Amino acid sequence: MSKLLQKQNLGCLETQYKSWALSIGKSEKTVKNYIGALKGSIPNWLNDVGIATESLMSISSYDIYSEVIAKVLLLDEFKAKNRKGNGMYSAAIKSYQAFLADISQVDVQADIEAVLNADDKTATQKATLVNTRIGQGKFRTDLIEYWQGCALTRYNNTDFLIASHIKPWSASNDVERLDPNNGFLLLANIDKAFDRGYITFTDKGKVRISQCLDNYEVLGINKNMGVVLNRKHQDYLAYHREITFKN
Repeated sequence: MSKLLQKQNLGCLETQYKSWALSIGKSEKTVKNYIGALKGSIPNWLNDVGIATESLMSISSYDIYSEVIAKVLLLDEFKAKNRKGNGMYSAAIKSYQAFLADISQVDVQADIEAVLNADDKTATQKATLVNTRIGQGKFRTDLIEYWQGCALTRYNNTDFLIASHIKPWSASNDVERLDPNNGFLLLANIDKAFDRGYITFTDKGKVRISQCLDNYEVLGINKNMGVVLNRKHQDYLAYHREITFKN
């Protein structure tokens, strides 16, 4: 991940983190406070006890970040300031960790690398595609506006919802990747089942469950569920049924 996030300003971790945090419902003020803590206060406390540390936002590895914050959590200064700040510093740490977890998936890394290496795209186009690939940016915003909650369960707290492509990113062209009709807003566990082909939907929107998925009720899925489709969803769903679904 480090190489691709060093390329061009659009790959800046701080910029990507800010976009990610805002898109999951954090306020501008909260994000600003988190960034200040991650870049300033927390590294300063580490430096004060002899642990040389630059901005935590310079860390692109989830594993390395986890090792660093394990040290942070032991600091008396951190404990005192976090208590006084009503948990703001621990919230900042967890937020950036969740961001790194999101962008550290191997398939996501490869797709972002391909976008950044493309010679036929402008910086603006690359930024748009990168944000879309990590489930953020305009694509996610459009899905939130359209679905107003999980497309399947109607659960509407966007902190728990994933912007999911119907026709997979790897099989889509740039237009399809940005098309909100090629997307569902789904709870994370349902997104994983859909993305891996364990569930799909008929052209009427009724859920189909693969025989390969056992105990699907535990995931909050049942055979009576369905989504409300428009005609522009149909071609994307046809691909998902024919290619992605584990029939």
